Amino acid sequence: MGGSEDRYWRPWTHVPGATLPFGMVQLSPDTGTRGWDWCSGYHRSDSSIIGFSHTHLSGTGAADLLDFLVMPGTGRVVLSPGKREHPEEGYRSKFDRSTEQMEPGYYSVVLSKPNVRAEMTATERVGLHRYTFPASQEAWLIVDLSHVNGDSVRSATMVRKGEKGLRGGHQSFSWADARHSYFALELSKTPTNVEFFSEGKLVDSSQRTSGKDLKAVLHFHTEESEQIVVRVAISAVDEEGAEKNLRGEVGAWDAGELPGWDFDGVRAKARAAWAKQLSKIRVDTTNDDHKRVFYTAMYHMAMGPTLFDDVDGRYRGMDNKVHSLHHGQHNYTCFSLWDTFRAAHPMYVFLEPERVPEFCNTLVRMAHESPAGMPVWPLWGRETDCMTGYHSASVISEAIVKGVPGIDVKRAYAAMLKHAQTSNLHGLEYYRSKGYIPADKVDESVSRTFEYCYNDAAIAQVAERLGHTEDAAMLRNRATNYRRYFNKQSQFMQPVMADGSWATPFDPKGMGHFKQYRDFTESNSWQTTFGAQHDPAGLIKLFGSRQAFLAKLDELFNQSSELPPDAPPDIAGMVGQYAHGNEPSHHIAYLYVYGGEAHKTQERVRSLMETMYSPNPDGMAGNEDVGQMSAWFVMSSMGFYSVDPASGNFVVGSPLFDRAVMQLAGGKELVVEARRNGPKDVYVQSFALNDVPQKKLWFSYEDIKHGGKLSFVMGSQPNLQLGAAPEFAPPSLKA
Repeated sequence: MGGSEDRYWRPWTHVPGATLPFGMVQLSPDTGTRGWDWCSGYHRSDSSIIGFSHTHLSGTGAADLLDFLVMPGTGRVVLSPGKREHPEEGYRSKFDRSTEQMEPGYYSVVLSKPNVRAEMTATERVGLHRYTFPASQEAWLIVDLSHVNGDSVRSATMVRKGEKGLRGGHQSFSWADARHSYFALELSKTPTNVEFFSEGKLVDSSQRTSGKDLKAVLHFHTEESEQIVVRVAISAVDEEGAEKNLRGEVGAWDAGELPGWDFDGVRAKARAAWAKQLSKIRVDTTNDDHKRVFYTAMYHMAMGPTLFDDVDGRYRGMDNKVHSLHHGQHNYTCFSLWDTFRAAHPMYVFLEPERVPEFCNTLVRMAHESPAGMPVWPLWGRETDCMTGYHSASVISEAIVKGVPGIDVKRAYAAMLKHAQTSNLHGLEYYRSKGYIPADKVDESVSRTFEYCYNDAAIAQVAERLGHTEDAAMLRNRATNYRRYFNKQSQFMQPVMADGSWATPFDPKGMGHFKQYRDFTESNSWQTTFGAQHDPAGLIKLFGSRQAFLAKLDELFNQSSELPPDAPPDIAGMVGQYAHGNEPSHHIAYLYVYGGEAHKTQERVRSLMETMYSPNPDGMAGNEDVGQMSAWFVMSSMGFYSVDPASGNFVVGSPLFDRAVMQLAGGKELVVEARRNGPKDVYVQSFALNDVPQKKLWFSYEDIKHGGKLSFVMGSQPNLQLGAAPEFAPPSLKA
């Protein structure tokens, strides 16, 4: 952001509200809580708002959070939100979309029914609301503790704190089962009356109140254009933690106008934080659409993982116990690892040198605290066990391979190896004993095997660095288990039964051989056949030759995009049977480089950047998945991609911008320059690394981690010789 980039940010995230980079609070409007399109609580098709809650997920495709809803109103109080079709029946309000204002760290809208202007901003752990009321003897705020995504609150508690405060919390059972969250709320104006309602019945507001359906109504007399500021801090530990977060980030409740109630000051600080975040990469281009998409993608990448500790260093662990960090340490949550290990976390190694050790050490702590071992998809101190593999190992291994300082490497390796050797979750026992997972024993067997192979390959990198050569050899050997699924006759990865026979019937576009469960994870055999990210060379050998492999790759992109009726909606953004809207496809366009036809990677990647992203509310082909969809664009637009992140290598594609400068640790810079005559110059004519001309189209993190320069000369016709020889192919698994 900062300077000219400000106007290039556009909020086509599902979370239009206020947050800070990687902040714990995402204070945002909710328009619905049920259905695929409302996983993040907000959808542009709606014309009414339920209220404003403090935690949200960024395009996950799975629903949870939406903690502690606050909604202003005037007139008669109704305790239920009402239905989308009839907002007048509840406290929900219609709004005119033209009154919405969204910018990093700030959100505003005018609620039509009460004629109240609502404004939101945030610190890391505190959400600030500012409501501008009309003159009314019946103004009110409702605080709804039963409002979460999925209506899953089983217990809640709330109590008054002085004349202007509330404290409370709830436990919810949704995607993250048995999740704890607490709040501390304070007002800039003393209410004329406070009412508590439990299960719809008025109860004594002078006492602590408990129940499943718990609400507070705060009544006010307001003058025309009078503003009431509400400050809400959150915690996963307890109410005291939330109160400490409130004091620590916005000051004492009775501090007067400054600093505690300075909404505009907090907004300015949030804006400055985002300006710094978005300025970590600066791009030069004459194409405004590309620039808008790029900086929106940069914004999305900083929506998670999210901070998950209190100002006193306490956090709730995966064992549901409260732990304390050493001074200066931080804990995080909301790791969409199956997605983000591919490009988001490799970008964080560049852009977030201070946070990456914290991310990794958080995952290591989780592995030792969680009964399930290595994290899969951890959310707010709970394991959702969503998706396949355990890509916390991939993220940790990548950072260790790249030499990121501050990671507890030995403790990390112990946790990773233990999981790889002893866990029996989701078919790992078959993976170890049989060398594959049988399709008649475990669901999504093919994808699970591929993901475990990648996990093994990643852990092997760490074993090698620590001198555990026997472990490394064993893990690398297991990382070839994916080959068991290759059917030479069909030329596809095909499910295998426990008796060793091929699963039938087999349709490469299908989800599985029978309806009980799928054989693939949000994909089919077309996409999974190219899923060996760690071993493209081994994959090429299965096909028999580079030519056969490249022909199959061409066939993937030139297929009909038809999918069976039972295909999940995640399989989107289709080009043939390539599905850019879902992560298993994200590396595939770069595989042409391994086969010696890099110009096809350049052409295909540029096409995907142009067709799968646009500066519009629906400008993304699939779920954001906490930054991965955006990270693919950001990295690809820089001219390279991490096909195998844990290897530390990057494969060259087609740079989108004339010049891009990325800030690295220690004040160093990575500069990408592309000389071209026009927008049709998508093909790399020559490539230089740190001013040294290259015959290969890949480079390592070691080449540029202390700063560097990637120089491209682009043209409208392909250079068929560049990187084509087998000896110039990017490295693959050394099995």
